[in-house]
Amino acid sequence: MKLSIIVPVYNMAADGLLQFCMESLLSQTISDYEIIAVDDKSTDQSLAVLREYEEKYPEKVRVIASLENRRQGGAKNLGLRAAKGEWIGFIDSDDWITKDYYEKLLNKAEETGADIVGCNYNITDKQSFEIGKVCRNNNTSQAGVLTEELYKDLIMNPGSMVTKVYRREIFYENGLWFPEYMFYEDNCLAPLTMLCCKHFEYVDEPNYFYYQKPGSTTHHVSLQKCEDRMTAMIYFIEECIKREYLSAYPEEIEYRFTEMFYINTLFSFMLQMPFHKKHLSFLCMLKEGMESCFPDFQENPYFLEKQDAEVKRLVAMHMKSPFRFFWYYEALMTYRKLFRRKAK
Repeated sequence: MKLSIIVPVYNMAADGLLQFCMESLLSQTISDYEIIAVDDKSTDQSLAVLREYEEKYPEKVRVIASLENRRQGGAKNLGLRAAKGEWIGFIDSDDWITKDYYEKLLNKAEETGADIVGCNYNITDKQSFEIGKVCRNNNTSQAGVLTEELYKDLIMNPGSMVTKVYRREIFYENGLWFPEYMFYEDNCLAPLTMLCCKHFEYVDEPNYFYYQKPGSTTHHVSLQKCEDRMTAMIYFIEECIKREYLSAYPEEIEYRFTEMFYINTLFSFMLQMPFHKKHLSFLCMLKEGMESCFPDFQENPYFLEKQDAEVKRLVAMHMKSPFRFFWYYEALMTYRKLFRRKAK
């Protein structure tokens, strides 16, 4: 079989989202493919919806019902273990794709001999094929047979996993599996797949539709999500050490870890977490995590180049005193909110 499309599903029966996703998959212009829909112990009618598709399209749709909620990483692993395709694709169950999405990616792979092929995505808030806000997921300068410099770039900027197709060997021959029972499973695996790749190619078109429901709280920050992001990056570092990638690309891997484990977590926690849930103990744990993994990260050349002066100053304050950082940051954000109100 040419392609296996893995769809992790959890509680997507409402508003026709799951159906819209599945219809876009069943409308592909290629013919030799399977859809492996993995229900991650949904509590709504998602599994029933999937069973209807499996009954109607038995030659195309296979449904796996997980006995427990393993989150997206666990659902993807179940799909990977069942996949028969030469190529593997992933799609979130509330997103959709153009009819020729997989044809274009696979044609590019056959033309070039690539191991991974990606494209752009667009953000939309309505179920249609009208292109929304276009987001460049990778870029043409990253494409080709991978050199040391390209590996460095792709470690730090691997792009989304759902906008790509992968030769099955990327996962099976390299023993790559998603971490389970957690959020942010892609954060660690996306750069690892790139490190296992020899040739990456890119289609400069926004053929993947990333759905954001109006007023959605999909990206609402919780303590669990913050901790999961940190756990995902610890998994990433452990894999890099085991596979000897850290010794080959120390500065790039350190910066990727710093950005995802520390900077993104620190500022999303402070900006989006309700005040009564902002525990100083978490800020201390974040500081200790960086000190134990990369104590000199503030001297990393990418950190010095890419982070602005305010971030550097706030990071230095946090690493010196989480207590002082906490109250300074709260006062700073309060002042800026008041200033914006007066400006209006």
